[in-house]
Amino acid sequence: MNNYDIIIKPVLSEKSYDGIAAKRYAFVVRKDANKTQIKMAVESIFGVSVEKVNTVRVSGKTRRRGYTEGKTASYKKAYVTLTADSKAIEFFESLA
Repeated sequence: MNNYDIIIKPVLSEKSYDGIAAKRYAFVVRKDANKTQIKMAVESIFGVSVEKVNTVRVSGKTRRRGYTEGKTASYKKAYVTLTADSKAIEFFESLA
């Protein structure tokens, strides 16, 4: 499993936009990835230094379409905080 397999996509929401100024970014990650793997993946992909990683398991919601009922997919989300002297991630800087 390489680093690009661990980080699936960035989370673009109001809460994640608020964290950009504090160098706190949110990513959807693999369910079986641990904090150490997430930290190493972000550091190698973006060339930054990570201070801490917080993870959240998001369960799928129940949805209905007429009479049929199903669930959306569950996923794991990681909040990555960079060190104060680290450079910012350029992808998120264009959004702020």
